[in-house]
Amino acid sequence: MDFTFYLDKFQTAANKLDKKQLKKKQVEVAVGIVLNSAFLKLYKKAWANSSPDPLTSPTRIFFSAWIGDQAIQQQKIYYNIHALKLRHLDGYAIKSRDFADKFRAGFKKFAANWPNVSVKFGPLTLMEGWVELDMENFQETISTLANSFLEIEHLIDDTLKTFEKPVIKK
Repeated sequence: MDFTFYLDKFQTAANKLDKKQLKKKQVEVAVGIVLNSAFLKLYKKAWANSSPDPLTSPTRIFFSAWIGDQAIQQQKIYYNIHALKLRHLDGYAIKSRDFADKFRAGFKKFAANWPNVSVKFGPLTLMEGWVELDMENFQETISTLANSFLEIEHLIDDTLKTFEKPVIKK
């Protein structure tokens, strides 16, 4: 796999995202390589515990679109939302399965907008799907997926609110 080629494509897609909207929603963008796949990730610092890098925090929520050798052979670009070790997320009392169920209930009304999506996973993968790999429109496909996530990112915030620990006043 030519990582330089795909990283350039993902970065081009990232550069097309509306910076004002990202800032307003406090969503960060990252492009890189993990597990022999090139990716674009969208996340909020508030969806991770304090660490040197919220992108790699053991406890975090993020959206990702990625491609690796197997995906290229299948002519697919994969996407998902991961929720990792939420029981440890500071300020919340979360059971991962409860969080996943509540998120998925809210996601149902948006699922038709996500090609080939499934929510039939354990609580770490809130949803996952794929789109056809079209090299002529690769950047547009990634931008479309990212923008679709920006339309539903509030579901994560809304779900998190239901698990906030009460603030004890002294």
